[in-house]
Amino acid sequence: MSAGRVLVVEDDEAIRDVVKFNLVAAGYEVLEAADGNIALRTARTGRPDLVILDLMLPGMSGLEVCRSLRRDSVVPIIMLTAKDTETDRVVGLELGADDYITKPFSMRELLARVGAVLRRSTGPASPSEVPERQQMGEFLIDRPARRVMVDGGELSLSRREFDLLSFLLANPDRVHSRDFLLQQVWGYDFRGDRKTVDVHIRWLREKLEHRAPFRIATVRGAGYRLDQVTTPAPTAK
Repeated sequence: MSAGRVLVVEDDEAIRDVVKFNLVAAGYEVLEAADGNIALRTARTGRPDLVILDLMLPGMSGLEVCRSLRRDSVVPIIMLTAKDTETDRVVGLELGADDYITKPFSMRELLARVGAVLRRSTGPASPSEVPERQQMGEFLIDRPARRVMVDGGELSLSRREFDLLSFLLANPDRVHSRDFLLQQVWGYDFRGDRKTVDVHIRWLREKLEHRAPFRIATVRGAGYRLDQVTTPAPTAK
């Protein structure tokens, strides 16, 4: 059984072949495209589960391909960029790309990114999938008791801080926009400023700095992501 179908859009044949070889070895089915027009046709007919998209393409740029894909598709996109194209990376994320990796890159890193993006593309965890307790080393969140314990002591969190942290822990390794976090944590009827999310993220970082086995990363132009979460210890409800 295939681990998923990946469309590799890269005009450099040598790079494309290496990426394809490693993806196939990891169990993926691979589609290929050397330019943007072929990429769009292949994406529409081949229905890939993920697109690896080089930004520097002949004719139609990777950013144009990303914009076109996002008009009628939610397929996850990982951009391949050069080290000095920060502006393109930001624009790509704003257009809807899910992640990026800079050249040169290792195949191990690329495969890890592919796996992570495919896992989180299924959407946020449903309430029934969220464990009542998650323990990672000396960190524990007890959702029914609404308590967070760190190094044997209880962390003082406001209601919104707790709800925000709980949501991020239940949905790690995925970029969440400010608007999405407002909907999930504050509710669809919230009419406050989006900067509310930034303020609560800052407060959480201040309280958790150097004390938790994870970090809340800022993805410029896209939102926030909880990184480096260790596997929760099995717990019983």
